[in-house]
Amino acid sequence: MSRQTILRAIYGAGAALLIIFAYRHFTSGREQPKEVARAFDPASVAQAPPRLDAPNVGTDNEVVDAMLSLARLRPDDYVIDLGSGDGRILIAAARSNGAHGLGVDIDPAQIAQANRNAAAAGVTGLVSFRQQDLFQTPLQEADILTLYLTAEVNLRLRPRILAQMRPGTRVVSHEFDMGDWHYDERRRVGTAQIWLWVVPVQVNGSWTLTDNGRSVPLALEQRYQRFTGNVDGEGRIEQGRLDGTAIRFIANTGRGRRVYEGLVDGNQMTGTGTNATWSAVRAR
Repeated sequence: MSRQTILRAIYGAGAALLIIFAYRHFTSGREQPKEVARAFDPASVAQAPPRLDAPNVGTDNEVVDAMLSLARLRPDDYVIDLGSGDGRILIAAARSNGAHGLGVDIDPAQIAQANRNAAAAGVTGLVSFRQQDLFQTPLQEADILTLYLTAEVNLRLRPRILAQMRPGTRVVSHEFDMGDWHYDERRRVGTAQIWLWVVPVQVNGSWTLTDNGRSVPLALEQRYQRFTGNVDGEGRIEQGRLDGTAIRFIANTGRGRRVYEGLVDGNQMTGTGTNATWSAVRAR
């Protein structure tokens, strides 16, 4: 083989190696972004949606008006709306009666929408909205509590309502009741139902009732706004009923069967009405 032939073979082999090297380098450079793209998961940087205790379903305006009417909304009332959504209940309370209020929702998108709606309605000075777990929301300041949640959530809220809300404050729920806590009023609006409860004062336990100078022991057993019991261990208390701090029952305390009506203030009861000669104190 001639020297010229050998050199041509060497040059050809070298050129082939250069072409192979360049091809591999070029193709590896193009494939790398594909590997990066396959490794990137958009869900890794996306914020998970909040877990809702109740679905976001707006209350019709006609039902909103009926809820506020049933709650006997006054201008000086402070309204807390749990699961406030787009804020329509509080905005209606502020626009129609000048009431103040707080709306609570776990969904930040709903809070943002409620703030925009309040600004458009010109009531940002009267109402505010907070992203918060409704089970962590204090209820002591509320005069009215409005709900459109679920039956299960209402039952979970019930102990907090009875423990934290003041006697005489009102709870209104769209569509869902409170289990065996019987409602004080119920109203139907189209196909919707709304329910009202008045938070009762606590009277369960032992009392001493004094009527025209004669004192007798009372033992009361309370279940929400209704109660039973006995007088002096024998006479039965009938039709015991509480409406906030107002109390009414029928009993015979030694001078015949009669109606007792009054007001409860902590550990004292004071008679009202035509038979206001009685009072009672909680036994120590």
